[in-house]
Amino acid sequence: MILQALTTYYNRMIESGTSGLEPEGCRRVAIPFLIVIDSEGRFVGIDDTRTGEGKKKQASYFIVPKIFEGSRTSNVKANLLWDKASYVFGVGPKTRQSRLTEQCKIFRNTIFEYFPAVESVEPVNAVVKFLANHTDDVHKHPRWEEISTIDPNIAFRLDGQTELICNSKEVGEAISMKTDSVKQDHRICLITGKLEQLVRLENPIKGLRGSGKAESHWVAFNESAYWSYGRERGANAPIGKSASVAYVNAFNYLQRKDSRQCLMVGDATTIFWAEKKNVLEDVFADIFGEPAKGEPEQDYKSLIALFRSPETGAKAELDPSTRFFVLGLAPNAARIAVRFWYAGTVGDIANNIGQHFDDLEMVKGQQEWHTLSINGLLCSTAIESRDRSKKNLIYHHGKFFDVAPNLAGDTMKAILTGTPYPQTLLASVIRRIKAEQSRKDSKGKSVQNVNYTRAALIKAVLTRFYKRNEKEVGMSLDTTNTNPGYLLGRLFAVLEKVQAESSGGWGKINTTIRDRFYGAASSTPVTSFPHLMKLKNHHLAKLEKHKGYYEGLIGEIIDKLDVNKGFPTHLSLQDQGRFAIGYYHQRYTK
Repeated sequence: MILQALTTYYNRMIESGTSGLEPEGCRRVAIPFLIVIDSEGRFVGIDDTRTGEGKKKQASYFIVPKIFEGSRTSNVKANLLWDKASYVFGVGPKTRQSRLTEQCKIFRNTIFEYFPAVESVEPVNAVVKFLANHTDDVHKHPRWEEISTIDPNIAFRLDGQTELICNSKEVGEAISMKTDSVKQDHRICLITGKLEQLVRLENPIKGLRGSGKAESHWVAFNESAYWSYGRERGANAPIGKSASVAYVNAFNYLQRKDSRQCLMVGDATTIFWAEKKNVLEDVFADIFGEPAKGEPEQDYKSLIALFRSPETGAKAELDPSTRFFVLGLAPNAARIAVRFWYAGTVGDIANNIGQHFDDLEMVKGQQEWHTLSINGLLCSTAIESRDRSKKNLIYHHGKFFDVAPNLAGDTMKAILTGTPYPQTLLASVIRRIKAEQSRKDSKGKSVQNVNYTRAALIKAVLTRFYKRNEKEVGMSLDTTNTNPGYLLGRLFAVLEKVQAESSGGWGKINTTIRDRFYGAASSTPVTSFPHLMKLKNHHLAKLEKHKGYYEGLIGEIIDKLDVNKGFPTHLSLQDQGRFAIGYYHQRYTK
């Protein structure tokens, strides 16, 4: 299903003439230097295709022929008439001379393999003459030192022409003849259902984020340990060459550096696309991402409203019945891991995303960060990591957070499908609230552990956990809610407010009861509240204003508790969540 959807997307992009996609049998690679020669193979100069300054220089991309399957992480394989400097010239950093010699030999032999009568093919013969007689001339060029140091991609161009020699008509014909002459293994492709030539080794996924590798694989049988029933390599999962090219290139295109159809969810590179052109492809990242610095917050409701219930006869790019796909992939030791996969319609996913933000609705404090991005929610459950060498870290607001990989995938899956959030999400955020109850900022002031993001997340989890038609937890203070956890959270907030007022206000107090008692009060109330209730009498005695108001408010909350049973001995995980929301509601109610 996943590979079929990506293959269909690739064909759609090819039909629309989208640039940047790799045609079958080709690769799109950055080539910073072009060796310019004349028809006799004499060195003319070096074209530097890069733009920009310093370390930010970017090489131009070219579509060039790919003549071998898979990657060459350890094997010596050469491309045809373009390659790394280590293959073309036999130079490169930190590489054994014996290997460099072998690479250089393979590069030259590959040319003769495809062109046995090379003298009759003018542009290719010019390269052969250059490699045989004029490579020393390149060493005198100012760019040579850089080329021999960084091992860049190199290609050839005839003086006076713009086309690369590797892309010439003669080279294309030679590759076609070579391919046709090889005995082909044709079987039914699992993706297209057609009789096709099978791919032996899957084309590589380029630079999956977090993998630390330039190339990764999705479906690959590159070692005999993975083979079964006497089948070798790709025959274990029959996939046609055209289909393999399609789904790999589609993924590489969707996750490219400047892609608007890719975002990171935890450690998962998340790509999304529609069966046919739809505006949701352009705004999906905006809905889940964060606004750039200095830009206004995203108006989620206006964006989602475009897709939830379009008028009859809406434009095709707003059609709610269009199929929509979301795929989250994460690096793994051997193969790429699928974190989550969603296949539905634009209308369904818009409704589910809309419900997600409805569930998150919460009254906001004056100085709270209001944008609730997916990574912002996840980071609220995790500790900041000082060890940048760890894998799977999430970057958020200038800091790195160590979020559990499965938690990110399960949360995104719940958002997309409209199912309950994982209960581990609730446990994680409550654990962080308790761990940060006494955290201070650089000025020694208490940092609010129950902030807008965490309160909204807890409220959303509880709302999904129970039926939505039941009144569970609202977005603002609910004086009719009699749940013990919620009432105790409200009471704790009032007691903290009384303490702050008795000391001259929030700005005058560095440590409150929250710094010492929040964890115990929210999990085992009986161990903390009797002491806090005695302590509040001392604080009330110091108040000059509003003493009667606070006494009445405390009495109103106590009256709703079952005083005959006393304070609860413990609160369940869900009630600890309600405690946090009650605390947050009461504190930020004007």
